Amino acid sequence: MSTYNHLVAEQINIRELVKQSESALLKQLPGWAYVLLEKIVYQDEINRIINKYSEFEGVDFLSKMVDEFKIEPVVSGIENLPAHGKCFFVANHPYGIADGLLLTCIISSRYGNLKAIGNDVFMLIPQLRPLIAAVNVFGSNYRDYIRELTGVYKSEIPVTHFPAGRVSRVIKFRVEDGIWQKSFISKAVECKRDIVPIYFPGKNSSLFYFIYLLRKMFFIKTNLELTLLPRELFNKKNRKIRVVIRKPIPYNTFDNSRSHSEWAQWVKTRVYRDE
Repeated sequence: MSTYNHLVAEQINIRELVKQSESALLKQLPGWAYVLLEKIVYQDEINRIINKYSEFEGVDFLSKMVDEFKIEPVVSGIENLPAHGKCFFVANHPYGIADGLLLTCIISSRYGNLKAIGNDVFMLIPQLRPLIAAVNVFGSNYRDYIRELTGVYKSEIPVTHFPAGRVSRVIKFRVEDGIWQKSFISKAVECKRDIVPIYFPGKNSSLFYFIYLLRKMFFIKTNLELTLLPRELFNKKNRKIRVVIRKPIPYNTFDNSRSHSEWAQWVKTRVYRDE
């Protein structure tokens, strides 16, 4: 626990975030749209939680979040976690927030400190900042982000990662990740990190996928369904969530017989394989 009381005043503020954004469309939103957006993203409830646990940070804050939402992980394959933590712990991404919470909690409970490669939007929550190795998934990565990521990869601490880079969507009538990015393969080989695949069997609400399919139908590029992710987290309250830990894959598996991109999709199939 740390002296984090100064964070009580640092809260999520949708109106301020819109003002700071580069989107001309968002800046034209009428007042009632702000009110609606604040309710959709559970702004008041998130700020209540941030204040409630303002004295906690990092892995301590994560455990408080799991307790707050009363999410119970049902883990199989725990024996597959290696003795050392210098690995990439990679997973599919069906939930958006709950899977991130559980992945980091499981790995930190085994190895202690870790770094989670995540969207820089999570840096808005002060208590998470010590854990996040941020990437800007909607644009070019800032130089500071790249420098920090390089240091993280070369370190001895565990790294958690969702290689799809975004939450699972409906693909061919099935909820599944899109193409996995190859960077975790490249860095596994370069930094001699084994890969531990982890599978979350599950999905979000029908509304989440309906909004996604609707915007695809009307060729809307803005990821409207992402605003529902806080709602999806609150929907997971008081629920059990299965987690399947697969056997580790040594980094020297990834030879020249496939490209790094092909190896990334191969690891993805290992995650989704039938049990």
